[in-house]
Amino acid sequence: MSYGAAAALQAAIYQRLAGNADLAALVGGAIYDVVPAGDLPPTYVSLGPEEVRDASDKTGDGALHLFTITIVSRQAGFAQAKAAAAAVSDALVDAPLAMSRGRIVGLWFDRARARRVGTQGERRIDLRFAARVEDD
Repeated sequence: MSYGAAAALQAAIYQRLAGNADLAALVGGAIYDVVPAGDLPPTYVSLGPEEVRDASDKTGDGALHLFTITIVSRQAGFAQAKAAAAAVSDALVDAPLAMSRGRIVGLWFDRARARRVGTQGERRIDLRFAARVEDD
């Protein structure tokens, strides 16, 4: 197994989301690796937890990265959150992500969970994706 390409994968995902015009139209630049303290925009995207499993084979080191991207919205209803979630998914699935280390063999949507959270009626959608990465 190799965890060596994990930082490169995260950077590539962030760059892809930050450069996506459809997502920017919905959340502006509110895409965070670490959610800042203080007032937050009404809808934002946050890179979340990751689980990594060995996917090495006789051709080399590799890993399966299961990672979560979260959309949080204070907008009434789920429409804004779901639109942002769709833009995230469209930006990532089968995208040619440029990585500084390793390469993506495949990236696909795994599952989503949408729910209300907090005391102010926030909507939260956790999108989980899987990425098969080879480390060279």
